[in-house]
Amino acid sequence: MKYDLFGIKDIVYDSRKAAPDTAFVCLVGARSDGHSFAQMAYDKGARLFFAQRELMLPDDARVIITDDTRITLAELSRQFFDYPDKKLKIIGITGTKGKTTTSNIIAQLLNKCGKNAAVIGTNGIIINGVRTPTVNTTPESYELYKSFNDMVNAGCEYCVMEVSSQAVKLNRIHGIEFDIGVFTNLSPDHIGEGEHADYDEYRACKSGLFARSRVSVINTDDDDSSYMCDAATGEVITYSVKVGDCVGSDIKRWSESGLLGVRFNCKYNDVTTELKIATPGIYSVYNALCAYLVCLQCGVTSAQIIKYLPKTRVKGRFEIVEALDDASVIIDYAHNGLSLESVLKTIKEYDPKRLVVLFGSVGDRTQLRRKELAEVASKYADLAIVTSDNPGNEDPDAIIDEICCHLGNTPYVRFADRTEAVEYAVTNALPGDVILLAGKGHEDYQLIGNKKVPFSEYDIVINTAKKIRAIV
Repeated sequence: MKYDLFGIKDIVYDSRKAAPDTAFVCLVGARSDGHSFAQMAYDKGARLFFAQRELMLPDDARVIITDDTRITLAELSRQFFDYPDKKLKIIGITGTKGKTTTSNIIAQLLNKCGKNAAVIGTNGIIINGVRTPTVNTTPESYELYKSFNDMVNAGCEYCVMEVSSQAVKLNRIHGIEFDIGVFTNLSPDHIGEGEHADYDEYRACKSGLFARSRVSVINTDDDDSSYMCDAATGEVITYSVKVGDCVGSDIKRWSESGLLGVRFNCKYNDVTTELKIATPGIYSVYNALCAYLVCLQCGVTSAQIIKYLPKTRVKGRFEIVEALDDASVIIDYAHNGLSLESVLKTIKEYDPKRLVVLFGSVGDRTQLRRKELAEVASKYADLAIVTSDNPGNEDPDAIIDEICCHLGNTPYVRFADRTEAVEYAVTNALPGDVILLAGKGHEDYQLIGNKKVPFSEYDIVINTAKKIRAIV
């Protein structure tokens, strides 16, 4: 639907951002209703309103009633930014796990092959290497279309974006035409008050991507893959380690120059290719197969993928930092017992001389997590380096005390200052060590007190390694 925008200069749905010559859209959310803030937007100068019911505003306010203001926001934003989605090739990725990793691998491969690709997802909006944080995995429709417009102006050809189930449910992706839709896997998540009523609704929302996609790339090893295939309206291409259009087989651990990963045979269109990816585990095989198929659809050659796939890194997701010659340093977002055990168990399969894990736990909440993190570390690690995560308003030493009392007989050292802890881990690395820095992942800050303090684990590792080389 096309709207008369009456010369407005911007669209807002947060009354605090309202101003003269802005249109205010009354969004209805799980916890708040934009209709309640219409007067505030009026007081700030807004005179054009889109609502789902009548508003009690002065006579000079123009109110347009629509059935669904979320759809209206998407349509308004798309029109306001001159349909930027039509000027990009958009790749959408949905699933419970693997969205962030797969989207970043695909974007990196496209960029390495000379195809300018931007990213939208958990790690933020990344355009030409510049990252802008996001509140949601898939931003609200206004921010999406604004970002698409920024990408077009920056010379981007592709956008690789994570599509959350909430984005489908709340019509954030309304109007977007996806060139490729990807399904990674599905398991119960985001079910409860304010999210999805049940698993059926969650699954149905995930499937909504494939009704909007020209090509759907589906992991057929997942139990819900047939449901996703049935929802697809365009071409369907499947990947698998069992039976599919693109199949991975002969999967083996691969390590080289501090890298830990997998190598495997990939068969597609009766041609078998060996692929390597510098992250371990079966999920890495699925991520690589998916990226292979998507990039082929985008005109990348098999030879280019073979060359560049081992060089892809995803910030904070089993991110191998190539800093030490004879030891491996890995940064990962694992911040609870389940995720930490998964990562440590995988690393253990590579028979490191020592497995060193650096971790802490957040303050002000999730106190039970401290015990489970410690117990997992004591099960797998040869040395634990216990430090701060985001201590908030809690005493970091008190949090560390709680963790240490559950480490059993595992040797450990402790540092309240996480920078000192990382420096210790790198400086004291032995040949053959694998050092896991767990918990912070892609985050570039620490929450200390009520402040976000800039903090880059990656930079600390690199700088410490440089100092070691200078001394030698």
